Amino acid sequence: MTGQHLKRIKAVAWKEFIQVKRDPRSLGLALAIPIFMLLIFGYGLSLDIDHVPMIVWNQDASSKVTREFLLNFSNSKYFKITGYTDNYKDITAKIDRGQIMMALVIPKDFSKDIESGKTTPLQLIVDGSDANTATIALGYVRSVVADYNISLLTNVFRQHGLNPVKSINAHPRIWFNMGLVSTWFIIPGVIAMIIMIIAALLISITISREWERGTMEQLISTPVKGPELIIGKFIPYFVIAFFDLAVGVVMAKFLFGVPFKGSYLLFIMLSSLFLTGALSLGILISVNSKTQLMATQMASLSTLIPTMLLSGFIYPIFNMPKFIQAVTYLIPARYYILVLRDIFLKGNGINTLWDEAVFLTLFAFFMFTFALKKFKKKVA
Repeated sequence: MTGQHLKRIKAVAWKEFIQVKRDPRSLGLALAIPIFMLLIFGYGLSLDIDHVPMIVWNQDASSKVTREFLLNFSNSKYFKITGYTDNYKDITAKIDRGQIMMALVIPKDFSKDIESGKTTPLQLIVDGSDANTATIALGYVRSVVADYNISLLTNVFRQHGLNPVKSINAHPRIWFNMGLVSTWFIIPGVIAMIIMIIAALLISITISREWERGTMEQLISTPVKGPELIIGKFIPYFVIAFFDLAVGVVMAKFLFGVPFKGSYLLFIMLSSLFLTGALSLGILISVNSKTQLMATQMASLSTLIPTMLLSGFIYPIFNMPKFIQAVTYLIPARYYILVLRDIFLKGNGINTLWDEAVFLTLFAFFMFTFALKKFKKKVA
């Protein structure tokens, strides 16, 4: 590439920088929305199910046994007893209004059955409209009941001078996220989603804007060649997107407490590949769209839905149907989210991220090549 080529690329890039600066909507989209999205997803989206609201109908309220049993729920962070009732009508009304998620009904012979060694029923009414949350909450209840049953058996053995039955005692050792903080899992995915969407969305309106304003014909008539125009428009948005990425990393580390254990150099290299591919995809969309509205819609559809649903950002890929799992291999955000989580939480190097690096390289190369070729066809 000669000095003349570099001069023309620099001129186009500077023109685009000025254009972004003069367009408050684009500048706001580039700088404000990533921060806003990180705050919304970081504080608003949580996979932790805590303080499940529940109501209790204790038909054996005078018993010390039932009060001790209920302490297992009131002292747990997973449940929040919002009140007590004495009828099913109240339970139904509160579940219908969404005030509680479950109701615990303790029968009147609860303590009598426990003290006589009988099996006693315990009714649990659960709002199953949110199946995932209901399943997790049921698991919490089963765990509380199981622990209580074990304590009952242990007391019975001790009362008869016997040693408790030996049982398996699991000692979990959690790596990379000892506190099981869902924010640590979510934030790297949010960063990938923001970069993919913002990068493609920002640059997708550049060439279509030139067509709308009638300035594309002027650019075509200048000595600036197609590849020079594409690269010149690419550079400003690469800088802006990398700034957004840096803001995301700073917010993740200092605002949400997500550790960064890996190599910053590797992070920059792999992020540059992903950004190149995302921006090239935006250029490809822009080349095929004569209006900014169409470019925006195409960019949103091609980045938002796949990144949100098919990248493993929220929903684990191994739970998806087999044919959907096959489709996820074509989603670049799938690989970049793995890169971010591995670098942030695990501190992995290129030896474990080699497959992702290869795919991101291919993604960047083919998207950039297709964008250049398609633009040549447009201006021909």
